[in-house]
Amino acid sequence: MRQTWNRASANTLGTSSAIRQEAARRSRSGLRTLAGLAASALLLAGCAGQSPLSSGPGADALLAQAEQQQGQQAASTRLQAADILARSGDNAQAITIASDIDPTSLEPQERVQWALLLSRIALEQQDGWNTILATSVLEDNIQMSSDDQRTLRKRRGLALGMVGEPLASAQTLIALQADSDDLSINDTLWEQLTRLSPSQLNELASASPTASGWTDLLRLQRRFGGNIDQMFSAINDWSDANPQHPAARQMPQGILDLRELSGQEVRKIAVFLPESGSLKRIAQAIREGIEARHRSAIDNAEATPQLSFYDTSSADLKTLYARATMDGAQVVLGPLDKKLVSQLETQNSLPLPTLALNYGTHDSNRADNLFQYGLSAEDEARQVAMRAALDGHRGAAALVPNNAWGQRVYSAFRDRFEQEGGDVVSVERYNPKGAVSAAVKDLLSVSSQDQARMKSAKKSGSKYGRAHSGNIDMIFLLALPSYARQVPPMLDFYYAGDLPIYGTSHLYDGAPQPDQDGDLNGVDFVDIPWEVPEASSGGKASLPEVDTYRALSDASPRMLKLNAMGVDAYRLAQRVPLMLAGAGGELFGATGSLFPRHDGRIERTLPWAEFRGGVPRPPLKGANSRTVEAYTP
Repeated sequence: MRQTWNRASANTLGTSSAIRQEAARRSRSGLRTLAGLAASALLLAGCAGQSPLSSGPGADALLAQAEQQQGQQAASTRLQAADILARSGDNAQAITIASDIDPTSLEPQERVQWALLLSRIALEQQDGWNTILATSVLEDNIQMSSDDQRTLRKRRGLALGMVGEPLASAQTLIALQADSDDLSINDTLWEQLTRLSPSQLNELASASPTASGWTDLLRLQRRFGGNIDQMFSAINDWSDANPQHPAARQMPQGILDLRELSGQEVRKIAVFLPESGSLKRIAQAIREGIEARHRSAIDNAEATPQLSFYDTSSADLKTLYARATMDGAQVVLGPLDKKLVSQLETQNSLPLPTLALNYGTHDSNRADNLFQYGLSAEDEARQVAMRAALDGHRGAAALVPNNAWGQRVYSAFRDRFEQEGGDVVSVERYNPKGAVSAAVKDLLSVSSQDQARMKSAKKSGSKYGRAHSGNIDMIFLLALPSYARQVPPMLDFYYAGDLPIYGTSHLYDGAPQPDQDGDLNGVDFVDIPWEVPEASSGGKASLPEVDTYRALSDASPRMLKLNAMGVDAYRLAQRVPLMLAGAGGELFGATGSLFPRHDGRIERTLPWAEFRGGVPRPPLKGANSRTVEAYTP
């Protein structure tokens, strides 16, 4: 049976040729998503497909020979050369040669040999795309041994996780497990499951009883992640009820490792927030979110830590840490001021594990027990860059404000877009109080001659070609709503309405205003789940922390976003012991999917929305609508 899954790519990657093109593009740009070396070793150890050593012509001689051959003979000779190179340790050149072979020109059994060779060396090189290319042979109805088929399916499952497709990876591995009862993949499978969103878990759970058991186990881990003893009590009950499930027979190591944290639950949190000064209102909104989530936890009979609030506007950090330590706090939540967070970054260690509510300004964080969380526009810009590249765009134009904030966000977009193989063709740093027409004109490099031709075309009713360079195929827009609403009409005026626009959350006020936002129709943007419930497949009822959302939803959009930050900060603070142990995992919160990076920064990934009828809706185009086929018999 074949299944389809969401694929963020410009082209539908349902064919080997399309996958080959994507693999080549990724290799050229040097982008290979890394997976754990331990996981690779798990799947590679003892796998079939390694050719025995043999004497004969060397790789160079074979490649020269292939140049004089054609069709199946040339492909077979190149396969021999790639095999020799791989056995001599030159995997990089072996991959280059093997991935360039058209497998359809090989005899069936040689095609299996090609798939086993390329998938093995590609995984050793952490090259997920070429692994997927190799394992596409599974779809060709070629006779192969059951061992070879299981090997290729296992490698495909890992590769899908490597290229950012955890749902497809989990589907593939669970289907393999159903056929083979292979418990050795439990750790790899669990790693992919932990990356799934709630909606993806729901989709996976409906596939089979085994899949449902895996998702139930993960939900338990997420529900009780802040209380290890309670979590293992629930997991033991699950195991007793599902004794034949693969996870009950061999619990994933990722769960077993958490036992070491038993007794380290956070029972008292010190919250460092200012009660006066320029950040007072922001701090108050965050505090409202913290307290609302705390009340919800009590109502739902969850284990709740004690909260103590300390005023950062009345004492220095050294004094506050001393007070919090004397009061028995285990974790500090705060401070909020960027300057104070920057001070903490320069220390080797802090008196108490700390989750700051902002990001410091230094290039690196020295404090080994400092985590940083906030509503970073830079994270949004990086996500826009990745989405635009995955949608196939290679030439960007950026419209950003001419201030320090605009420069920081633009730099984040540019750096990630270039890493993804794109190029920023044009950037216009506009005056937020200036004319939008002038900014768009400069962004598109519209000359006076172009304007004259456009005017003539409009007057005569005739068509006019693109005003912008053909190298521009998308626009990154960083703007507040009043400015952003004027950009699409101005692009239409300059005959550039065909350019897709990708924006950050700042272009949306947070409340549906169809009449005002109608000009933004077709614009894609990211925002926190609480701000765009209309874009959620399940509506408001499926929102993260929905009970707390309902309690706070009457707040103004600006305050609701900060309330949501407080909600997630409360949950993250409870998970600090897990994060310190490197087992924090992904948290699907009110402000997005939150993942602790190795440097202590909490990275956010937000859902996408598209304006339709002036209201944010689920996107109908681009990354969220692409599909690719996988083989899961």
